[in-house]
Amino acid sequence: MVSSDKTKYIMVQGTASNAGKSVVVAALCRMFSQRGYRVSPFKSQNMSLNSFTTQENREIAMAQVLQAEAAGVEPHHHMNPVLLKPKEDFTSQVIVHGKPAGDMNFYHYQHNFRDQALKAIKESLDELSNDYDIIVMEGAGSPAEINMLDVDLANMQIARLADADVILVADIDKGGVFASIAGTFQLLPSEDRQRIKGIIINKFRGNLDILMPGIRQIEKIVGVPVLGVLPYDPGLKLPEEDSASLSERKYRSSGKITVGVIRLPRISNFTDIDPLEYEPEVGVKLIEIGEEIGNVDALIIPGTRNSISDMVALDKAGLADEIKNLTGEIPVFGICGGYQMLGSKIIDKSLKESNIGSVNGMGILDVKTSFGEVEKIISQSQGTLIGNEIFKNSQGEILQGYELHEGVSKLGKSKPLLKVIKGCGNYPQSGFDGAQEGLTAGTYFHGIFHNFRFRRSFTDYLREAHGLEPLGYQEDHFQELKRFSIQRLSDLVEDNLDMNLLQNVLSYEI
Repeated sequence: MVSSDKTKYIMVQGTASNAGKSVVVAALCRMFSQRGYRVSPFKSQNMSLNSFTTQENREIAMAQVLQAEAAGVEPHHHMNPVLLKPKEDFTSQVIVHGKPAGDMNFYHYQHNFRDQALKAIKESLDELSNDYDIIVMEGAGSPAEINMLDVDLANMQIARLADADVILVADIDKGGVFASIAGTFQLLPSEDRQRIKGIIINKFRGNLDILMPGIRQIEKIVGVPVLGVLPYDPGLKLPEEDSASLSERKYRSSGKITVGVIRLPRISNFTDIDPLEYEPEVGVKLIEIGEEIGNVDALIIPGTRNSISDMVALDKAGLADEIKNLTGEIPVFGICGGYQMLGSKIIDKSLKESNIGSVNGMGILDVKTSFGEVEKIISQSQGTLIGNEIFKNSQGEILQGYELHEGVSKLGKSKPLLKVIKGCGNYPQSGFDGAQEGLTAGTYFHGIFHNFRFRRSFTDYLREAHGLEPLGYQEDHFQELKRFSIQRLSDLVEDNLDMNLLQNVLSYEI
């Protein structure tokens, strides 16, 4: 058993995906941290295309990065020992301890790799237990998937492994909240039901008095107390977990400036665009495949888990031609896979990226990308902005980012965007990252718009193009709002949970 006398374990599970597990874990991490405990988040197995590179150059899910920030600790690969990144045809890239272990379909993963994954999970729990007083664990999906109980690597089996108490989160916004709670209890084995010590109802809008009779009845039905009801708070602005949550995300779309973002079929690391929404008078418009781009002032092509398949999708939908027609009129910016698609060719002779093989890119940048030449690049990165007319006001700025890519790119006539200080960039030892030509540019640096002066130079260029006064380098609204949201989330949970009841059922002094 992993559990030790000095380390306490709490696991937050949900009645369904996107019930609010991630944010409740983040809130508990902040609450315990503010009480003086050393706290770490943990998710044994996460399936997500939103990931991040840690300081030790390992890849973990973005949700655990947010939770680590809430706990006031540095993200580490042991906080998410297994990460599954869906590719296509029921195949995922399996990341173990932050490094790729291979592409696997579900059958191969469960029947041939499961023991290795479980070993990695145990190792990470052991490592974290040496350094932290409390580990706040997050489940995945629902613990009551009865077809999966015997191969579970994310919920109750991991709770048993750590001897963790469980809090169950249910999303009332989806409807049927009491049925989802009762159904979860009904489908779980008795030993697992007994681990659930409390229930949280999430995303409530309305009169709590009307809900109370149902709460009292469900407590009698399942024999477990409801610890509290969390109100829906649209003011919270935190990174989304995955593309399922992106479907529900409502970006501020109105503003004097509109930045269009292509929602690629296999979009990844879409938190890259979050800071733009908090630029004054800037709206973000998500453009689905099949929609027209419409009237936008700039266009961003974000990252993707499969550049070749998404390039084919853009071609079939006619969006590639639309994008090409816009170059020279408005800024077009590509990040990682989006950068690769702006080039002239994506070469995949070994079918590393997909079973399609090599395809033509949009040909806006004179760049050729090849897959299969290097192992996956996983790096925190830094570079000096070379800059063109869009970024002339921030030329020479040192930018921070992180890299997660398997393709490498070589430039023809296009000039690079960054001189690399740390990381890989276009290819190992190239010394440069990205490309730029006129109003079109691209980079391998995820998080580039999180650099305030870079982002502001981009939006000020758009403002000046519309006859608006540039704002210059004032306060970074995005970072301030993110810090505020983490604390607001913690306060919201503490204000709406029965803290005495939580302490009693968990037997923790909080």
